[in-house]
Amino acid sequence: MDVLQDHLACARASGGVFARSVAQPPWGLRLPGTIQLTAHTVVQGRAWLWLDDHTSAIELTPGDLALVRGGPDHHIAHEARATCIPPERFRELHTDDQHADLRNATVFLCGAYRFAGDVGQGLIRTLPPILLLRTATGDPLHDVIAMLSRELSGPAPGQQTVLDRLLDVLLVLAMRACFEQNPTAPAWYRAAGDSRLGPALHAIHSDPGHPWTVPELAALSRLSRPAFARHFERALGQPPLQYLTEWRMTLARDHLRTGELTLAQIADRTGYTSPNAFAAAFRRHHGQPPGQWRQTELAGPPEPIHGT
Repeated sequence: MDVLQDHLACARASGGVFARSVAQPPWGLRLPGTIQLTAHTVVQGRAWLWLDDHTSAIELTPGDLALVRGGPDHHIAHEARATCIPPERFRELHTDDQHADLRNATVFLCGAYRFAGDVGQGLIRTLPPILLLRTATGDPLHDVIAMLSRELSGPAPGQQTVLDRLLDVLLVLAMRACFEQNPTAPAWYRAAGDSRLGPALHAIHSDPGHPWTVPELAALSRLSRPAFARHFERALGQPPLQYLTEWRMTLARDHLRTGELTLAQIADRTGYTSPNAFAAAFRRHHGQPPGQWRQTELAGPPEPIHGT
């Protein structure tokens, strides 16, 4: 039951840009923490990756994949103490390296992902600040990285479409590997793999507008109502209908931010019989009606007052 896919679809996860770089040492690149999620992989040579403290740098060798969550700026360089410069300056300094002797150069790929709304932010928060995945021949991640490298070695018709699809695959495989290796993986991911909870979870995520009841969800999981409710709360930390409401409100907030749907459409998609019923539920959950909440969100945080 693909609850991970439900999260990725709602987060509108997409690859923004992906670039292949060739750099002769010394070299160092500083990337801004405003990028929601960055992927790095080395094709040839080696590189060092760190956040604020170069003494905690990790080494990347060919085939490794590192995902870096947004936050502080991060650095990737030929050695851990190298001076790192912004991307624009890096491209200027290393343009000619593409045509130089590659034997001493590092060839690496960098990609940036975009995520939308609370679903996207929630997905990113499940990742550590830096996630390092070591791949080997035969690993699907290794194969995708090799395909990306080949595709980026020169221009080709339809290249952006190919890159977009490969980036999608790369992200899904990386997150799957992260969650399967990590004992602190999100509760919904672990529960989705439980045959007693997976069908109910997928039903909630794939059709949040349906008027689900606990007996109906229990029947999908082939459990009695008490056994299902007990098992669900133990695994997810909250009762089934509370989880359903939280998911509906998360989706509603994202719909309100985009402004693409009317209140009636949001109400229908999140399981409420009318805009008034949705507005009342939203007010109970957030302390203000949806229209006011949206205006506050779009206005952003207040500007600081100078001199205070």
